[in-house]
Amino acid sequence: MTENTTIARLYSGISKVFKGKQELIEKILAAFISGGHLLIEDLPGTGKTILCRTLAQLIQGSEFKRVQFTPDLLPYDITGVEIWDESTRTFEFRPGPVFANILLADEINRSTPKVQSALLEAMAEAQVTIGAQTRTLSSLFLVIATQNPVETEGTYPLPEAQKDRFMLRLKPGYPNRNTEYAIVTDNPSRQTLPTLQPVCTMEELAALKELTRSIHIDPRIIRCAVDIAAALREHPDTTLGVSTRGALMLADAMRGLALIKGRDYVIDQDLADLAIEAYAHRLRLRGGAADAEALTADCANKEIRRIRHA
Repeated sequence: MTENTTIARLYSGISKVFKGKQELIEKILAAFISGGHLLIEDLPGTGKTILCRTLAQLIQGSEFKRVQFTPDLLPYDITGVEIWDESTRTFEFRPGPVFANILLADEINRSTPKVQSALLEAMAEAQVTIGAQTRTLSSLFLVIATQNPVETEGTYPLPEAQKDRFMLRLKPGYPNRNTEYAIVTDNPSRQTLPTLQPVCTMEELAALKELTRSIHIDPRIIRCAVDIAAALREHPDTTLGVSTRGALMLADAMRGLALIKGRDYVIDQDLADLAIEAYAHRLRLRGGAADAEALTADCANKEIRRIRHA
C-alpha cells in the first residue's frame, strides 16, 4: 500500500466496512483518483451499495446521490428538468442527481436504454445539456453503477456506447468464510458505517487526481495494452472489440493503481491486474463463443509474456 496519507486513509476507512477485498478496494480507488467510472456487477447482497455509501461518507464536502433504476424512470429524473415558475414567469432549473459528486446508479440495467443513455454526456464530458443550455458537473464526478448479472426478467442490456464509458467492470464476489463470519458478527454496515468520519477533503482528492496524471508509463507497456486490444478485435470469436477509449482508460487506471501501490511509474503487473476489468465488458462475442473474461485473459497473458521475455 502507498505511503500517500490520503490514499491510506481512504483505504483504511473503506476496509472498516467492506471487509476482505484488498485488491478490489485498490482498483476502486485507482479508478476514482484517475477519473474513471465504475460498473460493479455481482449477485444481490454482496455489498455493492454499501461500498458506494462508504466511499462517499469518507470525503468531506462530497455530495452523494442514489438512483434506483426502474422501468418507469425517465431521462430527466437523472439529469434534471426546467419547470415553469408562474410567479416569476420564467423557467426554473431543478438539478437531477447527476449534479452530485458520487452518483450510485443502482441496478442500472432495470431501466430502458434511453434512460441509461441519459448518463452518456455526463460520464464522458462531465456536463449535461438540457434544452439550449449546457451545465457543467463537478470535476470530481463519479458514477458507480451496479447490475445483477443473473436476473433477466424486466432488465435491459446496457448499450455498447454506455458500457464503453465505464473505466472498469468489477465483480466483488462472496467473501471467504472467515471474512463472512466477521461481517455477520460485527455487521459493519449497521455498526461502523453510521459513525464513519470523513478522512479527506475534495481539495485533497483533486490533488491526487492531478498527481495521477504524472505517473510514468513505459512505451513498451502502452504498446502491450494496444496489442491486447488489437488481438481482441481481430479474434474470430469477437464481433465488437475494444475501443480506443478503452485503451486510454486502461492507461489511466494503471497510473491510478501505480499510485495506490506507492509507485510513480507503471509496471507490467499493473497491466496484468487490470486488463480483464478494463477490456472484457467492451467485447461482444459470437454466439457460442468463449467467455469474454477468459478471452481477454488469454490475449493479455500472451502479450504480457511477450514483453516480459523481450
